[in-house]
Amino acid sequence: MSGGGPPAIELQNLTKIYPTRDQPVQALADVSFAVAEGEFVTVVGASGCGKTTILKIIAGLVQGSSGSVCVRGKPIAGPLSDVGMVFQHPVLLKWRSVLGNVMLPIEMLRLGIEEHRGRALDLLELAGLSEFKGRYPYELSGGMQQRVAICRALVHDPSLLLMDEPFGALDLMTREEMNLELLRIWTQRRKTSLLVTHSISEAVFLADRVVVMTPRPGMVADIVEVKLPRPRVPETKLDPRFTELVQLIGRKIGVLYV
Repeated sequence: MSGGGPPAIELQNLTKIYPTRDQPVQALADVSFAVAEGEFVTVVGASGCGKTTILKIIAGLVQGSSGSVCVRGKPIAGPLSDVGMVFQHPVLLKWRSVLGNVMLPIEMLRLGIEEHRGRALDLLELAGLSEFKGRYPYELSGGMQQRVAICRALVHDPSLLLMDEPFGALDLMTREEMNLELLRIWTQRRKTSLLVTHSISEAVFLADRVVVMTPRPGMVADIVEVKLPRPRVPETKLDPRFTELVQLIGRKIGVLYV
């Protein structure tokens, strides 16, 4: 958590309007929240509420229409190199090995290859993928491919980790395994993390706080603190407090239970 300095990420009255042929579409309206250093925050809401747009603006890939977004007190002026991004689909290059895919950001950012190769191997070991470093994406399961994508996002040692529905395409059992895997890696690395998801139970299980979004235009309906002990384990979901938080957030979004 922050020691008194600026938040790692701070959104103030962020609004985003996309121009279209017919009429402008407002994705976000006056969104304000902050993420402290080392904190794990999730954003949950219905499809189309602007969750992905928030991540793109923070990463500097899209500009907001009004309001401000700052990373450690500095306004975002363009794409950030100090960010690791994980998407719903792994987007691995099929002609590159697991290690080659993990090393891709190092090549793109023109960082030292040999210097970062050891870090890439360490990350693969952390993710239980050391023996697969020479394999190709088609030889891996969906969960393994997503673990490769997480290693790729962390290899250049970014201070921020942004994740857009990273496990949405996986089956339920694999998704739950990946939640545990992500938390294990986060516990060791303590990267400031922001993850968006449709799943309320996933949002609660992973987060220190959950940002609850309204339907489009996305606004912050509430920010719910998750006071469940860490490390989180599968049995955490049997805790009555977990169920209460899921139901509370579900009511705020307008669903009974997700």
